[in-house]
Amino acid sequence: MKEIERKFLVLSEDYKIGSKPVHVLQGYMLYADDGHARVRIVDGKSAVISVKKHISTISRWEFEYDIPVADAQIMLKELCNGRVVEKNRYFPVFKGKKWDVDEFLGANAGLTVAEIELGSEDEYFDKPAWAGEEVTHDLRYLNAHLAETPFCDW
Repeated sequence: MKEIERKFLVLSEDYKIGSKPVHVLQGYMLYADDGHARVRIVDGKSAVISVKKHISTISRWEFEYDIPVADAQIMLKELCNGRVVEKNRYFPVFKGKKWDVDEFLGANAGLTVAEIELGSEDEYFDKPAWAGEEVTHDLRYLNAHLAETPFCDW
């Protein structure tokens, strides 16, 4: 499946209004400049394994599959070599579009990034007031990069 998304720094906490977060732990088993393999646990209740390959800075191939939480916990501990990102994820809706807002924890605390998935690279959307500077083309804001080089080390 092709994933097309754009990322923005977040200016305020207004995205939290009416949106309940989930806790996310995600680790990177393989990481390269053009893609990665990751495992994710959401609220300790569900888990997925994903493989992504970049097509452009906005688009990538993404294949994601449910796996047992117990398997994901082993992968995080044994296969990710400490390349783990922890965050609270919110799902605000603005003008009919669902956004994902990641409030990072741990070594990435202080960073909050909003993402919107689109149907095409040139799809029009309205940007909420809490979404600021676009950072889609800055690879430092990729979760895989944050697992390698945390925000606190910038």
